[in-house]
Order: sequence, then structure tokens, then C-alpha cells
Amino acid sequence: MNRDPSHDSRITDHEFRTFAATQRAMTPPLHIAPLKSWLPFDSRPLVVSGPCSAESEKQVRATAAELVKIPEVKVFRAGIWKPRTRPSSFEGVGKKGLKWLQKVKQDTGLLLTVEVASPGHVREALEHDIDILWIGARTVVNPFSIQEIGEALQGHDIPLMIKNPLNPDLQTWTGAIERFNQMGLHKLVAVHRGFSFFTRSPYRNAPMWEIPIELMCMYPKMPMLNDPSHICGKRELLLPTAQKAMDLEMTGLMIETHYRPEDALTDKRQQITPERLGKLLKSLVIRKETGSIAFKTKLEGLRSEIDKLDEELIDILARRMSVVEEIGRYKKENRITILQLKRWNKIIRDRIEHGIRLGLNREFVIRLLEAIHDETIQKQVEVMNKKA
Repeated sequence: MNRDPSHDSRITDHEFRTFAATQRAMTPPLHIAPLKSWLPFDSRPLVVSGPCSAESEKQVRATAAELVKIPEVKVFRAGIWKPRTRPSSFEGVGKKGLKWLQKVKQDTGLLLTVEVASPGHVREALEHDIDILWIGARTVVNPFSIQEIGEALQGHDIPLMIKNPLNPDLQTWTGAIERFNQMGLHKLVAVHRGFSFFTRSPYRNAPMWEIPIELMCMYPKMPMLNDPSHICGKRELLLPTAQKAMDLEMTGLMIETHYRPEDALTDKRQQITPERLGKLLKSLVIRKETGSIAFKTKLEGLRSEIDKLDEELIDILARRMSVVEEIGRYKKENRITILQLKRWNKIIRDRIEHGIRLGLNREFVIRLLEAIHDETIQKQVEVMNKKA
């Protein structure tokens, strides 16, 4: 049975990259409208901000009044319908909150975005002049919901932001994007909000950066926003996570703000005041996406050198595996077991020490050796099982 390595904690980096390369080759071409053709902004980061939930007219208008003072903030966000796990939790104010958002637009001129999870949500959002819709992590996993929402949007040239699914599943994310695009929606933005994962982590949702990076490689023309609020779960981690997103050349950030976070009805630990958002954005280092001709020339030269080294590395690994097969045949002929623990322990110790002396990270050397060893064992098993 085929599996998606992007959501399997046991896979190696090699397996994920092999899977990703296959996915990239299978990716259909998308028609994505350039972001600046429908949302003019001067420079990175583009910021979407506002409360996790619209709680009252006073709350949304007070928060927006402070956000509009921050030049990077172009879009005001607020949850109107909240898909909560427990029915006793606050599930949003519903339709009446859309009227509050209209007041925000009148007050500030900011564009508006809300999450939609059904055709009914879509209709009500369109009736209240919402500018951008977003598809949440719980909805994106259901192709039936995506199809119904897409059908409700046909004939409406409205932008759509698509968050990654809760589980680290690259195919589900790409499938939703492709489905919307094939239904005639071209103003699409991907939103990286982290992944639910049952391992110890400082994050509420593990960032698993390799997955959004692969999506960016698959769809290079598609804007990517990072949602550090849902990744971090607590405000103390927002800055380093936002900085990482900028260093990876993501287009912008979706950050939850509340004029009084301590009183928020949902996710109070991850929301910050507009004032703190302004300070966070001033602290970001925004590096150039492209450089001068001299810079590009030097960079291309270094990249070319890496390409050659990668080829040499693969050639060496291929030669190593040829020797491994020869060893496997020799062991088979002499009825020797495949795994020789004493030798393996000596290899690990010696190679790690050698790698450290050359300036390599210890954990990296260990992961590399384990990947090579796994492939070595597999090769010898194949030789042992091969009929004469």
C-alpha cells in the first residue's frame, strides 16, 4: 500500500526527499494570479492580523484601530465560526460578527478575511463584503467540503487562503489547492500553521519546515504565509518562528492580535497586543530575496560547486553499495550473519569522531551513518535472499 512519507515520523530524510521529488514530478501546472495583482503591498512581510475570535463589536474595532497604525498589516482577520473540538467551547458569534467586521472596514480601510467551512458560510461572507476567505486546517482534510465550498465560490473572483491540514500530510494540502484551482479559483495563498504531532515539543503544532518548503518548490508562484500563532501556541516563541519564516522567503505572516489578550475567549496564550506586534515586526531581519549581478554570479558559482560535490557524493555512495553487495555475496557463500554488531559499533565511534574533527555536527553524522547502515543492511538482505 502506498503511503505519504510526509506524515510518518519513522521515515528518513532520504525517503521524504524521494517522495517529494515524485510528488513534484506529478504536480499539475497551476494558474496562480500574482499576489500583487490583487493585493498591492510594498515589501515583505505582508501581515494578516486580528483576534482569534470576533467576540464583540468593541473588541474587533478597538483591535483594528491599533493594527491600522502598523504599515505591514494589510488584512484584518477574525474567526466568526469557530470549529471547536468540544461543543461546550466558544464556537464563535456567527453571522452578527460579520456586521462588526464591516464596521472595521469602514473605520480603517483594512481588507477583511474570515474562515469558512461550508457553502452557507461562503454565502454569508460574500453578502457582507468579506474580501478574502480562508480554509482552516480541519476543513482542508475533507475533499467533499472543499468541493462544496469551491462550487459555492464559482463565479466569484475572491482570494482564498488555504491552511495546511492538522496532520503532516503533503498530499492533502496539495490536493485542496489543486481542487480549488481546477474550479477556477486563481487568487490562492498557502498558509503554514504547523502540524499536530504526538511528540514532545515546545510548539503547539510542530512547524515541520520541510513540508511548506516542498510546497513552495512545487508551486513557486504561489504566495506562502506563515502562521506562527498556531505553530507556537504561546507568544514567547513568535519572534524566532516568524524570523525563520522570513529567512525561508515566505511572503508574510498571519499573527493573532487582541486588544486585551488576557481576556480572550479563545487561544489567549498565543495572542498578542497590536503594540507588541509592531515591536515584533520591527525586530525582524528581512534579508534580500535576490542580490546584485556580482552576488548572483558568486552564488551560482558556489551552487555549481555544490552540484559537483553532490554528484561525487552519490558516485561514492554507489561504489560503496557495490562493495556492500560483494560483502553480502561473500557472507552468503560462507554462511555468515549480516549484522556484525562489534564492527558496527566501532564504525559509529570512529566515523563520529572523524566527522567532529572535520567540523560536522555530531547528530548529523549519526543520522547520516544510520541512513547508510539501513541501506547497507537492506542491500545485504536482498543479496542473501536472491536465488542462485
